[in-house]
Amino acid sequence: MKYQFIAIEGNIGVGKTTFSRMLAKELKFRIILEKFADNPFLPKFYEHPERYAFSLELFFMAERYRQLGDIRDQDLFSKGIVSDYFFVKSKLFAENNLNDDELLLFNRLSDIALKNLPKPDLLIYLHSDVERLQFNIKKRGRSFEQNISNDYLFDIQNKYFDFFKKHSHFPVLIVDVSEVDFVNQKDIFERLVALTTKSHQKGLNRISIT
Repeated sequence: MKYQFIAIEGNIGVGKTTFSRMLAKELKFRIILEKFADNPFLPKFYEHPERYAFSLELFFMAERYRQLGDIRDQDLFSKGIVSDYFFVKSKLFAENNLNDDELLLFNRLSDIALKNLPKPDLLIYLHSDVERLQFNIKKRGRSFEQNISNDYLFDIQNKYFDFFKKHSHFPVLIVDVSEVDFVNQKDIFERLVALTTKSHQKGLNRISIT
């Protein structure tokens, strides 16, 4: 297998975890999933964002560091890994949610953490339009997500795209899944899996699977 550490990214509600599970099973890779439900500040953040944003992001960063740190000293090549997030996600959401003073401290901590963590060999970003994201969010029914605004989703999307344009340490594949169903359309899922067997240039690559 060309890529041993594959990170799956995308906006809220795009299907990162679902696809990560499917991909890891197909490739027979170990899977690392973000434990968002363990974050006690998440429901509170959606009710009072300014009050709980820093606690929320710090908890997420610490948990992501713990998870990825577990594989830091292991033989990454003994069994491949699929993760439903990339650690830099912590910085991107923090930029969107924290005030300037909080962000300064947060970035200092995350920069220290990032130096000690393995980087993905390939990142697949599942892109979807906001209307589809909102449909998915409503469908999965997490109470604390039901009031997420379109503007918030657009802001998160733009943070990701801005980051990808400036960094080219590994291939980033942006795949539009707005009009496809990779869960129930076998051919679409197979095309996504095939992306992990091909060589891709470092940096941003826009990929069509339709």
